Amino acid sequence: MPNAPHDALISTLPPRAGAGGRARFDNSYARLPERFYATRELTPAPSPTLVKLNRALAEQLGLDADELASPEGIEVLAGSRVAAWSTPIAQAYAGHQFGSFNPQLGDGRAVLLAEAIAPDGSRFDIQLKGSGPTKFSRGGDGRAAIGPVLREYIISEAMAALGIPTTRSLAVIHTGDVVYRETILPGAVLTRIASSHIRVGTFQFFAARGDAEALRLLADHVIARHYPGCANAAEPYRALLGQVIARQADLVARWLLVGFIHGVMNTDNCSIAGETIDYGPCAFMDEYDPAKVFSSIDQMGRYAYANQPRLAAWNLARFAETLLPLLADDEDAAVAVAESELAAFKPSFDDAYLTGLRRKIGLASDEADDKKLADDFLTLMAQQGTDFTLAFRTLTHAANSDDTALHALFAEGAAIKTWCQNWRQRLERDAADPQSRAAIMRLANPAYIPRNHLVEEALAAASHKDDFNLFEELVAVLANPFDEQPGRERYAAPPLPEQRVQRTFCGT
Repeated sequence: MPNAPHDALISTLPPRAGAGGRARFDNSYARLPERFYATRELTPAPSPTLVKLNRALAEQLGLDADELASPEGIEVLAGSRVAAWSTPIAQAYAGHQFGSFNPQLGDGRAVLLAEAIAPDGSRFDIQLKGSGPTKFSRGGDGRAAIGPVLREYIISEAMAALGIPTTRSLAVIHTGDVVYRETILPGAVLTRIASSHIRVGTFQFFAARGDAEALRLLADHVIARHYPGCANAAEPYRALLGQVIARQADLVARWLLVGFIHGVMNTDNCSIAGETIDYGPCAFMDEYDPAKVFSSIDQMGRYAYANQPRLAAWNLARFAETLLPLLADDEDAAVAVAESELAAFKPSFDDAYLTGLRRKIGLASDEADDKKLADDFLTLMAQQGTDFTLAFRTLTHAANSDDTALHALFAEGAAIKTWCQNWRQRLERDAADPQSRAAIMRLANPAYIPRNHLVEEALAAASHKDDFNLFEELVAVLANPFDEQPGRERYAAPPLPEQRVQRTFCGT
């Protein structure tokens, strides 16, 4: 059973009040044993300036945006000042990176400042990314360049607007110094918000050391923070495994439904809370290709678009391995429990993915051949190099009009014409009225995604010209991905051949 005294630490210790009076702060992770983290001496930035503050998110968390934007607040967000409410720590974790296990990774360029307790009682980590070296930096500088920081801001906030569980971005700070990568680049710090930063790799860190006590403490902490209902289950740790599997299945299905490719689905980038975390060489597809890879470091295509469900299941199997000592006293019995729970991943993913596909093609009822109908549309896109996002958005408009615009997206017209005939016959048997169908499809098929050429355009202007106007406009467009935005048509258009981005980079 979960450790009752430890459970109480999350729920009963009085959090400290923030300067604004609305936010409350705590750091329950820092109350775990010292081997879970390293305390952190902050490295001051020479002349920090505020690039972007997410005021809407600050308001949601109950934080005082004006206080954060003050000179003292900017110093806190830059890692130059320790706030009264902060207990800076770098978290320890391990991880499989492209299939190879590293027993010690950890926050090499990040520091957990505190946990904010929002007005609704939700608890969120406040983490600085790029604030300098830690015990886990392994020789790195612990810094971040402005380009990767802005990329994470753009894409994480776009994912949130798309309704996909994700870490969030609260602020971007220009540090006033430079970092050395392939070239000299402006330095920056991202303030990241997450339900927590506990990963599969966090469990692997202790499992690799045979530290059963730490595994139990960590599992109890996760149950108390993320899955409190599991505490009352007959087998709490089995219930925890099942809940994490269910959330990952749903998350990866949501990725595929918008054409998202994470790029580095290592176990240290797999959140126990079921959020998308660590936006490195991630990208959204333009033309549909199940084998698509953007990441410059994924040379074997391990994390290609269509491989993501399989690799999520692989990551979850690694998580299950760490829990074996908690699942049963007998190893064979523990393995049987783990295998039983892992078997639920595929049907959970398949159900979530098919449910999403039905919405994307405008179906409110279920028929046995719906998957084939959707797959046939995807196959046509793959065969003809059709833009994924534009095709589904045009299909949305076609549901209550004619097929002319949709046909124009496909080079070979006969096949799409036949598919449209089958689709309309299926719509006639569906229960949804035209108005409801249009609403369902509009909210399943965004008009705007963070297209790679637009992201790179904004990052280049910021990194090389100190011009953040394109960044600001792109963020504004992506905040409303399902609504038509007159005058911003270029943000919905696929790239021209010369604008296509074929490789994305991690930036570390």
